[in-house]
Amino acid sequence: MICALILAMKSRLVVLRFTYCAAILLTFLCVALGQQSSPPEAPKASTSTTAPDFSNARKLVQQGKIDEGIAELQAIEARDPSAKGVSLEIGTAYYKKSDYSKAIEYLKKAIATDPGNDEATQLLGLSYYLNGHPAEAIPLLERVQGWYSRANVDAAYILGVSYIQLKEYDQARKSFGKMFDVPGDSAAAYLFTARMLFRQDYDPIAEEYAKKAAELDPRLPLVHFLLGELYIYKSRIPEAIAELQKELAISPANAATYYKLADAYSRVQKYDEAERLLQRSIWLDATTTGPFILMGKVLEKKGEFELAIRSLQRAASMDPNNPTTHHLLGQAYRDMGRKEEAERELQLAEQLQSRGNN
Repeated sequence: MICALILAMKSRLVVLRFTYCAAILLTFLCVALGQQSSPPEAPKASTSTTAPDFSNARKLVQQGKIDEGIAELQAIEARDPSAKGVSLEIGTAYYKKSDYSKAIEYLKKAIATDPGNDEATQLLGLSYYLNGHPAEAIPLLERVQGWYSRANVDAAYILGVSYIQLKEYDQARKSFGKMFDVPGDSAAAYLFTARMLFRQDYDPIAEEYAKKAAELDPRLPLVHFLLGELYIYKSRIPEAIAELQKELAISPANAATYYKLADAYSRVQKYDEAERLLQRSIWLDATTTGPFILMGKVLEKKGEFELAIRSLQRAASMDPNNPTTHHLLGQAYRDMGRKEEAERELQLAEQLQSRGNN
């Protein structure tokens, strides 16, 4: 009886143990099946901010193979439209190609993704200016006036010229003053602005600003020189002579002043005075062709043909592609009766002139 009871209890323990193990096994099985039946998580999109390798495309652009460089950059863009820096690279390539409309398109994208990118901002401003839109260029160039080599130009200069084109001359003066590290209301700032205005053919304003510079500092070097140049350009010869003489009193060793003053005297046929001044200019600086060419012209007018030819040959040896030099040589040879040499020089002058116009 007792034995039978013990056997029954053992059997019950075995069943309980089996049931417990089965329950554990079943639990693990359900968990495993549950993990398999749940939908897999979607792969996360790549958020890499590592810039692609633009070195080969940049090399192609630097070698002048701009279209090939652009094609390579656009291939990078096609693979990953959000690639870091690709819009700036393509915009820069189009800028170097002088396709400013396309440059603007890509540089605007570059700034949209990175508003703090000063280089993209500057290139966009320059592209607007070079595309004929100085008003759009100004606010961008005002924000960034540093130097970026890929622009190939000083943005501060373009900013000043943009102001000139919009007739905001005082703003231009402040910009040029900043560019040359002088106070914006100084005589030097007025002189720099007058020079830029003269280069842009704003003659009346250039004269006004040069006079203001001379008023602020009558002994400022080159201010009377600029006025002299301007008056020669406008055929106001007596005024030109007066200003250039003032410049010589300030800077008596400036070769260019003697040259310009000689030019003024030659225009009123004072050839002896012009020759004397040109000789001084050449003694001070014999590296420029202008005084030699003018000397040849003055000597030819005086009938001193051999000396004229010698001076013009010196100019031709320094710059063989100047058509004016060869034309004057042709005239001097013709005056001496040397027809073959005259014909040769005059034909060469015509060829060089035609080549320069194409």
